Amino acid sequence: MSAEVRGSESFGDWTYYPELLATPVPRYTSYPTAAEFVEESFEDAQRAALQGVRGAASLYIHIPYCQEICWYCGCNTGAANKRHRLTAYLEALHHEIELVGQMLDPSVRINRIAFGGGSPNAIKPTDFVRLVDTLTLNLRMEQPVLSIELDPRSITPDWFLALRGIGVIKASMGVQTFDPTVQAAIGRVQPIAMIERAVDGLRKAGVDSINFDLMYGLPFQTDAVLAETLDRTVAMGADRVALFGYAHVPHMIPRQRRIDASELPDQRARFRMAAEGNVRLVEAGYQAVGFDHFALPGDDLARAAREGRLNRNFQGFTDDEAPVLIGLGASSISEFDGLFVQNEKNAGRYRMLVGANLLPGRKGVIRTPEDRRRGRIITDLLCKGVAEIDRDLMIGARERLEPFVARGLVRVEGERLMLAHGSEPYARSVAAVFDAYRIGAHQFSSAV
Repeated sequence: MSAEVRGSESFGDWTYYPELLATPVPRYTSYPTAAEFVEESFEDAQRAALQGVRGAASLYIHIPYCQEICWYCGCNTGAANKRHRLTAYLEALHHEIELVGQMLDPSVRINRIAFGGGSPNAIKPTDFVRLVDTLTLNLRMEQPVLSIELDPRSITPDWFLALRGIGVIKASMGVQTFDPTVQAAIGRVQPIAMIERAVDGLRKAGVDSINFDLMYGLPFQTDAVLAETLDRTVAMGADRVALFGYAHVPHMIPRQRRIDASELPDQRARFRMAAEGNVRLVEAGYQAVGFDHFALPGDDLARAAREGRLNRNFQGFTDDEAPVLIGLGASSISEFDGLFVQNEKNAGRYRMLVGANLLPGRKGVIRTPEDRRRGRIITDLLCKGVAEIDRDLMIGARERLEPFVARGLVRVEGERLMLAHGSEPYARSVAAVFDAYRIGAHQFSSAV
């Protein structure tokens, strides 16, 4: 329900200021963002960064295949319809693990491993077990927390056995919506019973934190349709919920052309959905984490947010505090203090590079001291809601901050900038004030 507030509409705890959302902004899973990555060989820089790692590190392993390709998806993924393609990819991935393992200092300890995609369960459970074996043989583990992204449409009983045997305790499922009409409109048909079976199987396999990825702003999606999806999510006991706004950019993602753009909700409706979704989940007992994540109070993510330990990396909000994230597999991104480097996206070229004993980093950006200074501010704003701003940056930002200050969305106290209650949908826009690269013509998604 909306109410007029000084000429603006209020939905739930948020007030709608369309002029502040008019400029698309990055999601800021990194700074500089992937839009600033340059295409060139980063092999030497990648090797030096890997050799310089000490202490705790996390891994991200990318499986760029799915049994079925959803029309909305912007991930680097292809159809897993040719067994020899998957076999060749996995051979290269095993070899990359060996190459990286040889470069890491003996002090490096892996304390987290995340498997993403695509859909890791596009491969066979036995292939997954072999992959974990290779990681264990080539890298030094320190009782790592294992997490995995799963497609409930292709998860089988053998997968539950594999997850239990390996000790995976966190899983994320792409649910998006429970409504059959909306599912058909985005190419993601999965009956409710299928999701229920997946949740039950994961619980029995020992997974203690299950995340549902949900979306708003989808074709044929109304407030009531979204509310029903959220209610079912709560009833199924999801420990975490990521509620993302669908970004319709068919000029960048050709498969989205199959989606009927005439049935998409407008910006105002999207804002209302996000606001009412926020209220509904909070009232159901979830803690809001950042601007689009929610977690039950006892979940690690919620605890990290309360304790000021929340972090943000290429996987979104996380309680992972490791200073280094090593990406393995085609298109995966590694995060070092002075470097972001992305592996070759094309699976065929990735296989060729690794097969020639070359590190596959072919895109990235060197992080300057200024990048790190501004990146700290952006991360603190999004993760903690408050940031200390150096005087020179605060002076330069005052004019662009004024519209947010005037509407009570942020407060400035000396060199401290604080996001106010109700500023969540504007957090990325506020963060963009400190982004030195946002002068060009890069295309980003709507802030809400």
